[in-house]
Amino acid sequence: MLTLRAGRASLVLAPEAGGAILGWSLGAVALLRPADANAVMRNEARGMGCFPMMPYANRIAAARFPWAGQAVRLARNFGDHPHSLHGLGWRRPWTVTAVAPAGATLSLAHDGTGPDWPFAFEAEQRFTLTPAALRIDLRIVNRHPAPAPAGLGLHPFFPRPAGASLRFAAASVWETDATALAVRNGPVPAAWAHDAGQTVGACALDHCFSGWDGHARLGLGSVVMDIEASDVFSHLQVFTPPGQRFFCVEPVTHRPDAINDNSGQGMHRLAANEALTGSVTFRISEP
Repeated sequence: MLTLRAGRASLVLAPEAGGAILGWSLGAVALLRPADANAVMRNEARGMGCFPMMPYANRIAAARFPWAGQAVRLARNFGDHPHSLHGLGWRRPWTVTAVAPAGATLSLAHDGTGPDWPFAFEAEQRFTLTPAALRIDLRIVNRHPAPAPAGLGLHPFFPRPAGASLRFAAASVWETDATALAVRNGPVPAAWAHDAGQTVGACALDHCFSGWDGHARLGLGSVVMDIEASDVFSHLQVFTPPGQRFFCVEPVTHRPDAINDNSGQGMHRLAANEALTGSVTFRISEP
């Protein structure tokens, strides 16, 4: 584990656990949900505060897709779930390539072998901590000798105090089937609209919003958090599970199952040695 500090802010990284963030705090205030102790012991990113999604975000239907005239099949990586989820970065150890008191860079290299992804790539996360903000820069480079699909995303879990709120604007939303797979894009229903803000849990969501403007505001009790994402993150996955003490607001570059999508909201197609980059800043202020 690796701890960064800036003023009263601290950030604990777990490179060995999928390059995850174990915790981010401002003094005694937790800005991400507390990591599950068992997940920490087992180096499982899913039980921590935030993890990267590379080389794709969310689901790929039935863990298969066509590419360059071939049928690609992936390992199902989420228990008995019928789809593959979140790429492979969250399931691999990352290497610390640079570190400073308030910053660090983690890297991951995949050679394209094995059942998780047939295309070689290199990935990087760069963390910059200040007393009132955390910036995460993501980068993926295609090292496959031919064009390959690629996407980026972050999967933060936020604490859910009483009255937690969320505000953002988007052009449309993807409806889902019984397996939470996005199947149809349409206007945002009034009950799901967050342009003026909503209490988290007013509606149960596990949906991807398209045409996101890159800005969101979270009310987390004693603090307000503003999310500012670069233009490449044109989609926002929102997860508000009933009865849980957390919720997720996930900037992503594409909608779920985008690799099987012909709607124009698909994954990026990178030429050999081409890079896809993006940044997300989480900024803290008083309510």
